[in-house]
Amino acid sequence: QVHFVESGGGLVQPGGSLSLSCAVSGTIGHPSAMGWYRQADGKSRELVTFITSDDSATYIDSVKGRFTISRDNAKNTVDLRMTNLKPEDTAVYYCTYGPLGTLGRYEFDYWSQGTQVTVSS
Repeated sequence: QVHFVESGGGLVQPGGSLSLSCAVSGTIGHPSAMGWYRQADGKSRELVTFITSDDSATYIDSVKGRFTISRDNAKNTVDLRMTNLKPEDTAVYYCTYGPLGTLGRYEFDYWSQGTQVTVSS
């Protein structure tokens, strides 16, 4: 079992910044990855960013240069700093954890409850 405690999110104006934090507990192994998905109304869930145990980070193109993910392996926490936010970033953001699977891909089978991020003037 994996458990998540999220914090952050809320309402921000376009161009503003927000931070999300997530503490992960339970059956945590390494190598693994932690990250953030998001789901906007009427759209499918997308993996925004993830970071591996050795601090290798991946981002989708639409957030590169604006979002920064970081991880503390000792505390099993992952943070997301979001800057220059745009209305299209509005979504529910989910913290996720995934161990490295046998096929060499991270299996993001664990999710948090989600936190709302709204970018609006």
